[in-house]
Amino acid sequence: MEFNMKKEAGFTTNLPYGELHIAGDEEYGFRPYQLMVSSIAVCSGGVLRKILEKKRIAFSDLRIQADVTRNDEKAGRIEKIHLHYIITGEDLPLDKVEKSIELARKNCSMLQSVIDSIEVTETFEIK
Repeated sequence: MEFNMKKEAGFTTNLPYGELHIAGDEEYGFRPYQLMVSSIAVCSGGVLRKILEKKRIAFSDLRIQADVTRNDEKAGRIEKIHLHYIITGEDLPLDKVEKSIELARKNCSMLQSVIDSIEVTETFEIK
């Protein structure tokens, strides 16, 4: 990956899907912490989706709410991320969903990359 400085603020990079703007100021792009949290949440959610599909657990929607705790005394360091999965479907087996979330945690590369430095917790609800 290559990052190019923008004239006004921040950086850009070109990826197969398109151009990504990154800056410390939301006026000029995504903030780095937003990208980190998004990477962890979406990686976890994507792995969970695949696991549910492989287990043939029928669901119609999967949403993820991410709550972030940052430490302003340590440069805004991300201390904790809480992921709350909202899974929509009929007659979803709670025990299989719970085990699928545990399996997703073990197989999400982004979560595993930060496991020793950021506390990541998960909860879920079924609608």
